[in-house]
Amino acid sequence: MNKLPKKIRIIGSVGSGKTTLARQMSTKLNIPYFELDNFVWKRQKGYKDVRRTEQERKYYLDTLIRLDTWIIEGVHNEEWVRNSFHNAELIIFLDTNYSVRTYRITKRYFLQKLKLEKSNYKPTLKIFFKMFKWNKYFEEVGKPSFFKQYKDYNDKILIVQSIHEVEEYLNEHISKNIGIAK
Repeated sequence: MNKLPKKIRIIGSVGSGKTTLARQMSTKLNIPYFELDNFVWKRQKGYKDVRRTEQERKYYLDTLIRLDTWIIEGVHNEEWVRNSFHNAELIIFLDTNYSVRTYRITKRYFLQKLKLEKSNYKPTLKIFFKMFKWNKYFEEVGKPSFFKQYKDYNDKILIVQSIHEVEEYLNEHISKNIGIAK
């Protein structure tokens, strides 16, 4: 890929750094980013979110991917998000170490409980423990499923263990695009 991607899909487990990476890339590339969780949930005050139907989610996502530029981040790799992978010019798979993700889940919970970090959901112990379950599920089921389902997109999948690897990738592509030799 010699040109800078304008349609980017980021996938990884809870605590892998998807949202942080999406925000950073959005700023650096001047491309809007979107969280898939906000397609799943109609966000309402007081943590009274309402789950959208799969048809609603797919409709909103399909509308978004028609735009010229986007960064979409989320753990989802079910059928309703298939078009986000198909239409992406770059798919970033954040394969952050399991223990790092576990640490981040714990840190996030305490920061949210202390109201030092914003949360779209009420940070309860129930959700906290579910995040560990989701993390393990992603490692054992989600990750192998992703690579099996989307093996046809190997030419546009970038597998990284850290955000720094994505920064290096982007810096290399930015240099190529403006003619700076490395």
